[in-house]
This record gives sequence, C-alpha cells and structure tokens, in this order.
Amino acid sequence: MSDARPILLFDSGVGGLSVLTEVRTTLPNAPIVYVADNKGFPYGTKTEAEISARVPALLGRLAERYRPRLIVIACNTASTIALAGVRTALDLPIVGTVPAIKPAAEQSQTRVIGVLGTNATVRQPYVDDLSAKFASDCLVLRHGSAELVQLAEASLRGEPTPDSAYADVMAGLLDQPGGDRMDTIVLACTHFPLVADRLAAVAPRPLTFVDGTKGIARRVAHLTRDEEWPAIPTPGIVVFTAPIEVSPGLQASLAEFGLSKIDCL
Repeated sequence: MSDARPILLFDSGVGGLSVLTEVRTTLPNAPIVYVADNKGFPYGTKTEAEISARVPALLGRLAERYRPRLIVIACNTASTIALAGVRTALDLPIVGTVPAIKPAAEQSQTRVIGVLGTNATVRQPYVDDLSAKFASDCLVLRHGSAELVQLAEASLRGEPTPDSAYADVMAGLLDQPGGDRMDTIVLACTHFPLVADRLAAVAPRPLTFVDGTKGIARRVAHLTRDEEWPAIPTPGIVVFTAPIEVSPGLQASLAEFGLSKIDCL
C-alpha cells in the first residue's frame, strides 16, 4: 500500500514555492502540504527572539494536524535562526535552507560574490561562518531587502511591479565598494528565485544567480529514498495561518504550482 503522508514545506509567505518546484520535479508523486505563515509575515524584519519562539511552536501544531513524513523549512530566515530549535522539538526529519555561498564561491571567476537576502538573514553569524569556510578567498558583500520579498509576493498575486524597484535592490548590492567586480549573487531568500528573471533584466551586466533549491530537493529525495509514494500525483494543499482573501491572481499562481486546495490553520 502506498504511503499518503505528505511532505510539508513551510515559509513565511510564497517564497518556498521556489523550493516546491524542485521538490515536485524530483518527487512528482509526493503529496504536498505548503504552509504560508501569513499571520507572521514578514520574517525578515522580525527579531531573532520572535522567530525562535514562533517557528518551532507553529511547526509543532502543523505536524500534529497534517502528520508529514518530513518538513522542509523553505525559508532562509527561519532556518538560520530556528532550525536547531525545530529539530529539538520534533521527532521527524527536518530539512533547512542554507544560503548557497559554497556553490557561488565555486563558480565565481572574479572572487567577488554577493549575498542578497532578508535583513534578518544577512546579519546572521551563520553567513559569516559559511563565508569563512567556503569563500575565504572571496570578497563577500551582503544586502538585506524587505522590499524584494514584497515584490515577489505582489508578482505572484499577478500585480504589476516596476523595473525601477528591482534596479534599486540590485544597486544596494552592486554599488557597494567592490561591487563593480561582482559576478555571482547568492539568492539567500527563497522568495528571490521567483523574481530572478526580473533581477537579471535590470542588472548592468550579465551576472550568475545561485540558490539552494535544487540541493534541498536532492536532500529530500535522499531522506525519503526508501519510502513509498502514491501511484499518481495528488492535489496539493496550501495552508495559511490567518484568514486571507485569495485573489484570482494568487489562486491561479498557486494552481500553477499544483496547489488547488486551500486550508487555514
């Protein structure tokens, strides 16, 4: 008999859909529950204490309700702050999201890389540690942007977003000393791959954008390699943590990601 327990992907908003895309490509028949913590959104402007308290407790409630076989914290901010706490609290596999500094350093020719994330992520000591371990011979520049998170959310709702807003975000990174030599940018927020094409379009020169979504999907596949899956794909469930009016544009976008059922915690 196939195992109907889902994979649960968790983010503050729609950013984790970039991870969901890769998980579905790797495991097309896996049942999916996608959770957007719209009640706590956005995470990038919250304190470490707020996130450390909120995320493990919320994932505990979600685990009781949906009985997942594995949880993916598809959010860089939540992972860099609360991953250890979640693993302590829950007795099931937890996959976190790590800024892709290692592959960026491996690809960079100029040895100048950028880390574009939320304000909370880019200030974490974890980013210092990754830079020291994998990019010690690189100049690593960082920029935190709450605005880009909002642009990604608006884009998924089908709302127009101006090129100038993306250009301003890129300038915050590229205009730093040494930014003129940057050739590789780490998208250290799962929202940002959703608008990578917009960032590339306004960049003053060709740049390589790197994210960790494929690595997360490989990790999920490895941890579930001996498990059974349903014979055919099933409709995915999207869960919001507070009541929300799902606009036609958002509903259409969610359907494109295979999420046709809507629930509220």
